[in-house]
Amino acid sequence: MTILLTGFEPFGGEGINPSWEVARGLEGESIGALHIAARCLPCVFGDALLALDRAIAEVRPRLVLALGQAGGRCELSIERVALNVDDARIPDNAGVQPIDQPVVVGGPAAYFSTLPIKAMVAGLRAAGLPASVSQSAGTFVCNHVFYGLQHRLAGSGVRSGFLHIPYLPEQAACHPGQPSLPLSLLQDGVRLALLLALQNESDLREQGGAIA
Repeated sequence: MTILLTGFEPFGGEGINPSWEVARGLEGESIGALHIAARCLPCVFGDALLALDRAIAEVRPRLVLALGQAGGRCELSIERVALNVDDARIPDNAGVQPIDQPVVVGGPAAYFSTLPIKAMVAGLRAAGLPASVSQSAGTFVCNHVFYGLQHRLAGSGVRSGFLHIPYLPEQAACHPGQPSLPLSLLQDGVRLALLLALQNESDLREQGGAIA
């Protein structure tokens, strides 16, 4: 009876990664009847999926939410679709920079989140938290993990998805003009997102991919 919540190690010269700061802060908490198990993934193509596989095998989760850093975004961005492509604008933490490579050779072009993403966004906004449905998880290691996650759990009945979060204030101080959100607010948002994912078996039917 566990939720697997993953974050990433720092990358791109950053000293911290808000996704892991949020995830490890929620380790051991309960959401409804489920307990959160947090795991840190390396920001390395391939290795991240191996670590994800180990975490899924160990935890045997009922629900999985992967978190990632999205510098420049100003809200909790719940991703809709993962693409079967690695196309890195910068090298990963192992110095690897794939260009136009599939995440899974022969896999489908894309997978959709199996979480109730619009209901989650609506609930977050109703609670006064900034949130939106995102149509792109990029093509770096975040999308790599999102696609790999959906591929591994396809047909298993375990619902899963990806949520991007902004910089923390201490990171934004090194990136003038970039938005940020405090750790406590990000943790509150992820807690509520998980609760909404558990409470909503089906999603809202709203036009346009965003909640107005």
